[in-house]
Amino acid sequence: MKIIPIFILALSLQVANSQVKEINPPDYIKTINFKGDTDQTQLPVLKLDEYLVLEFDALNGNEEDYYYKIQHYNFDWTPSALAKSEYLGGFDNQRIRDYQNSYNTLQIYSHYKLTIPNQFTKQLKKSGNYIISIFNNDGELVFTRKFMVYEDKVDVGVTIKRTRDIQYIQEKQRVEIIISPSSIQLNNPMQTVKTLVVQNNNLNSAIVGLKPQYTIGTQLIYRYDKESSFWGGNEYLYFENKDIRSASNGVQSIDLQDLYHNYLFTNTQRSTKPYTYNPDINGNYLITNVNDVDVSIESDYAWVHFSFKPNPDFNTNASVFIYGNFNNYALNESNKMTYDAQRGIYTGSLLLKQGFYNYKYVTLDNDIINEGAISGNFYQTENNYKVLVYYRDLGGRYDRIIGLGEASSVNISN
Repeated sequence: MKIIPIFILALSLQVANSQVKEINPPDYIKTINFKGDTDQTQLPVLKLDEYLVLEFDALNGNEEDYYYKIQHYNFDWTPSALAKSEYLGGFDNQRIRDYQNSYNTLQIYSHYKLTIPNQFTKQLKKSGNYIISIFNNDGELVFTRKFMVYEDKVDVGVTIKRTRDIQYIQEKQRVEIIISPSSIQLNNPMQTVKTLVVQNNNLNSAIVGLKPQYTIGTQLIYRYDKESSFWGGNEYLYFENKDIRSASNGVQSIDLQDLYHNYLFTNTQRSTKPYTYNPDINGNYLITNVNDVDVSIESDYAWVHFSFKPNPDFNTNASVFIYGNFNNYALNESNKMTYDAQRGIYTGSLLLKQGFYNYKYVTLDNDIINEGAISGNFYQTENNYKVLVYYRDLGGRYDRIIGLGEASSVNISN
């Protein structure tokens, strides 16, 4: 299988993500919208003093109280040595006070919104890795989410190129990095500087631990091939049900039962087909509603029914999942598909809030996610890349994030 070499590499590099994993919510918590100053929910990477927004819906109808805590972490997601007063201005462990009940919807829910800074949590003082944890009134952990805060101390140049490995030249993209200090002196960078490279805001496939290959003056140069290569993947599939009562983009038919049911067109396996450009939002989603003013409380929930028809030679013993940022790229029983041998298709259903969604189908084998088994891998695919630069000076007590670089593969070159 072509996937083996890159996944062996990825497993060896993904040390940072092995320390603390995000806790996914119970079934009654839906639509966790975690973002900075963007409309779409995505991995928040904030500049110091920028704001952070966390929204979610509770569908159990209990109007429960929820509390939040914030903790600072090192590069490898182990708790940092900083005291809370050193990285947090004000207090956490506060109740989320901004919540409203849904209005004119078949599915009853309470919508919670937390903005940081607020009157209690006034400032995140330090850059670095963070985790926000949400607890219920009984002190039980409901879910956690990771985010990053950075300082603008270095310029990070990011260029996306095709791999130099002829075996995968049609399937992979590689990331070249140039780090140029602007207002900081990098001492012993081979030991003190670390990088994190993220494709499409998905920490599951992030590459960590790249060291600079060489320096030119004060610049750090990274021009790896295999070590900084990602599978190109394919453009995400999508559907839109902002008008929940009628079939629209990607929706073949609808049915009203206790809630609305949206049946999507059956997707086919794309790994053996030529690449076709189809603009997407790189796995993200956007809550939207054609009729209402406040989409956060006036958008309804619908059961969305997915179906996928594999090629005849597809291994039907493989575990197939519906994949996207709508559930933080998690693989669990709720988004696992079932194979219908009589019809020769995989089916699955998700309860989702009205909006525009990107998704794809992935397989899981021996705890290794293969995003290209069904969708294919193409070097032409438009992907977003973020590069975060971490720095712990000699004698430093925590890992700062001193720069952020971002690039798209839309203009990929050889």
